[in-house]
Amino acid sequence: MNDAVPGRGPHTVTGPIYIEGAEPGDVLQIHINKIIPRAYGSNNSLPGKGLLPEKFPKGQIKYFYLDIKNMNAQFAPGIEVPLKPFPGVLAVASSTNGKIDTVPPGKFGGNLDLNQLVEGTTLYLPVFIKGGLLWTGDSHAAQGNGEVNLTALETAFEELNLTITVIKNKKLDWPVAETPDSWITVGYDKNLDTAINMLKANTIQFIAGQRKVSAKEAEKIMYANWNCPVAEVVDGVLGMYCIIPKKATTPRPSPLLSQDNAEYYVTTSQNTDALKAMKDATWKMITKIEKDKEMTQLDIYSLLSLTMDCRLAPYTTGAKEFHCIVSKNLWVNN
Repeated sequence: MNDAVPGRGPHTVTGPIYIEGAEPGDVLQIHINKIIPRAYGSNNSLPGKGLLPEKFPKGQIKYFYLDIKNMNAQFAPGIEVPLKPFPGVLAVASSTNGKIDTVPPGKFGGNLDLNQLVEGTTLYLPVFIKGGLLWTGDSHAAQGNGEVNLTALETAFEELNLTITVIKNKKLDWPVAETPDSWITVGYDKNLDTAINMLKANTIQFIAGQRKVSAKEAEKIMYANWNCPVAEVVDGVLGMYCIIPKKATTPRPSPLLSQDNAEYYVTTSQNTDALKAMKDATWKMITKIEKDKEMTQLDIYSLLSLTMDCRLAPYTTGAKEFHCIVSKNLWVNN
């Protein structure tokens, strides 16, 4: 429970790990070599929590066997969730003295709930304290973009193998992630609208530095390649991220879906209040699946937290529009 140890958060964490040679003003390059989750997990819908607390005053806990060989878990008979393990928390020590709550993420990393941090990816974190003091936890076997009911498919890792490199005298204001073909920038704030504005600013700054172009040109590149999912919207500090292709020749992302097709359930919602738009799109998805499948709303809420993919349409000013999809392939007996 979040209040089990007041002021420290609900997560079991490993660390801190002292990194020889890391000093304030450096950056840690943390490459994820291997993740092996244990063969069990759970999802907790806590009463009155998550993105839609008013809709779900009663909670439930669901337990899962994780089929590591086939990398899936049975959510319910006929419903299989693909596993995509990643650490929900990966952090260095912040510049704040004293006890640290593990729930809110920040410039130090922490509870980023960034589901792109799978095997083969790299996270870059600025160093604030000598030795960096690396720590991790909140181990996930799968999580949708948004983590809407407050938890993912929570598990523990049998193994988390990392290679850590110190990059000396490197300026980095916010975490950046790297996949084999993309860079990932982030924006986090207590207000989702502010997080979106921060994300845009961080993305423009990163592209300008990476491609050696002006801020105006970097903004054009950002919009031309716009691919910006929700990280999480339930931990007090809310997050968004943008995926930026490394190669200028990479094809532009396909337009976001606006209506159901043979492969996906789709909902959209727009509002000047980004969090309200996310709430509306999520509730539409719950009621849509409820009409089509024999599932309770609470079970659907749980399933969406593990699998739903919500992304922000290209945003300049005015209303923010979110597009959410759920794969119909989850239902293996269709």
